[in-house]
Amino acid sequence: MTELFRTPLLDTVRTPADIRTFSMEQLRQLADEVRLEVIEAVSHTGGHLGAGLGVVELTVGLHYVFNTPEDRLIWDVGHQAYPHKILTGRRDRIRTLRQGGGLSGFTKRDESHYDPFGAGHSSTSISAGLGMAVARSLDCRYNNIICVIGDGAMSAGQAYEAMNNAGSGSHRLIVILNDNDMSIAPPVGAMSNYLSRVVSSRSFRSIRHVAKGVVAHLPGPLERAARRADAYARGLISGGTLFEELGFYYVGPIDGHHLETLVPVLQNIRDGRETKSVLVHVVTQKGRGYKPAEQALDKYHGVSKFNVVTGTQAKPQVRAPDYTSVFAQALIGEAERDERVVAITAAMPAGTGLDRFARRFPTRCFDVGIAEQHAVTFAAGLACEGFKPFAAIYSTFLQRAYDQVVHDVALQRLPVRFVIDRAGLVGADGPTHHGLFDLVALCCLPGFVVMAPADEGELVHMVATAAAIDDRPCALRYPRGESTGTNILSKDTSILLAIGKGRVMCEGATVALLSLGTRLADCLVAADELTGRGLSTTVADARFAKPLDTDLIHRLATAHAVLVTVEEGAVGGFGAHVLHHLAKTGQCDRGLRVRTLTLPDAFLEHDTPMVQLETAGLTAPHIVNTVLAALGGEEGACSVLA
Repeated sequence: MTELFRTPLLDTVRTPADIRTFSMEQLRQLADEVRLEVIEAVSHTGGHLGAGLGVVELTVGLHYVFNTPEDRLIWDVGHQAYPHKILTGRRDRIRTLRQGGGLSGFTKRDESHYDPFGAGHSSTSISAGLGMAVARSLDCRYNNIICVIGDGAMSAGQAYEAMNNAGSGSHRLIVILNDNDMSIAPPVGAMSNYLSRVVSSRSFRSIRHVAKGVVAHLPGPLERAARRADAYARGLISGGTLFEELGFYYVGPIDGHHLETLVPVLQNIRDGRETKSVLVHVVTQKGRGYKPAEQALDKYHGVSKFNVVTGTQAKPQVRAPDYTSVFAQALIGEAERDERVVAITAAMPAGTGLDRFARRFPTRCFDVGIAEQHAVTFAAGLACEGFKPFAAIYSTFLQRAYDQVVHDVALQRLPVRFVIDRAGLVGADGPTHHGLFDLVALCCLPGFVVMAPADEGELVHMVATAAAIDDRPCALRYPRGESTGTNILSKDTSILLAIGKGRVMCEGATVALLSLGTRLADCLVAADELTGRGLSTTVADARFAKPLDTDLIHRLATAHAVLVTVEEGAVGGFGAHVLHHLAKTGQCDRGLRVRTLTLPDAFLEHDTPMVQLETAGLTAPHIVNTVLAALGGEEGACSVLA
């Protein structure tokens, strides 16, 4: 390690128990060294940086005050837990973050007993923590349950559902609101910090009128300032904060980087024995302590490998535009032609490409926060009034709104257009973010149109097609990352696809490969290999998972000995529907050999996308081997040819 990253105190820490005898000065030094370690590690691996830098002091303070892992420390989302991993016995592997076989970029139960709950999605911590608190009561144990949740995650309804449940019971829970963007109640400096320490102490915890015990003894100007600070902190101006109305004892806001304030407050909360749950409002700065992150608009939320000195991120060589960018440009084109086109995102404007749409049409783009359920029903309401809503949501996040998709959209046949980004395998983010299940979930819904482009040119046509569908819901799914390099500049972007009709890419006589989505390129490679082996091969692009192109399927089934479907989705999706149709119509009764290639019935760990595809068995060699096995191996293939 370079001189810049000397960490003599951190080098003595193996577990949180090692820091519990540290002085306040040592805790400050430890926080500085942990911050350096996070910066240096992420510069090598890439990953989530800004959020972790913002909670360094909070992480140190929590592990210093609480007896983890006996005290359960739950990090909402988990992408801010890199400092936590460093302090909990995983420092020696921190440079394997998000690498194959290395540490997860999120909290993970089977990675460490210091991770009591795994997470990659937001807003689950309070629900999980309450479950643990109830279990503690049923077991007649006493330990602390601490949930750290960011203000972004507090925009999701589940967090408030959990708080409502927790506040109405007697199962004590500690919630740390990590406010790193906008302060719910404005911090007012030293006086606010002082009052937070006072109201969190045991002697004052039951006193509802702090002013009578403290403020009345202050000189006039200080008394007025103190009353104002306490009013903001407790929300007395509006009759009590939302958190207190939900049954929580509210403490804050306090400076999350000032250990001299943070530690005593946490100690006071720890030592309390009343049953009421507590919310500690901690204000932090995302990207804290690393100037390039502090100055960046996104605070280096997610970064590739970077130069520590300059903050310059490594730029991968780009051969083709990514699918997200192609979608964004296509949607802008549709919006220019039709003023009824509107766009909706659930806290992912940049990730879905809608930040570009918003710059072009600021009044027609809506970011509803981490609230996918609301996003879907909000889109349904827009559709009711004749608008054309495009709800752009990651596949893995759309799972959280499935009831709304069924009940509010599909049942009423409302023309909401779902744009499903990150469909399929996603690489380093791993199993929490793989888009495995959207095909299974949507293809079973009556009246739904489900599309999957094979390349960026097809994506452009599908956006136009979705805009034109005005009598039922539809969805189009595409993967994360770089597209195929198809030249779309010369294509007519207004071309509409015939609903439920695929296309044949090349003709053969023995083997048929029916692809849905971007696995088409591997099918074409596999076809060349099979043709070289003497097995004449047809390749077809289904385009639509629903409705099925039954004419195309019948043609492939009757003219070939083997039919293989290929999709980057879970078992039960496109291939299952094809197989069901073949069985229902008796087309398997004449000896047709059908195989369905899907993602395996497992959660694939984080790695490079290519390794994940190899593991899943969805590359060209796997397709070739599937065909050969269906024909009984090389000898069987020869007999078919004969």
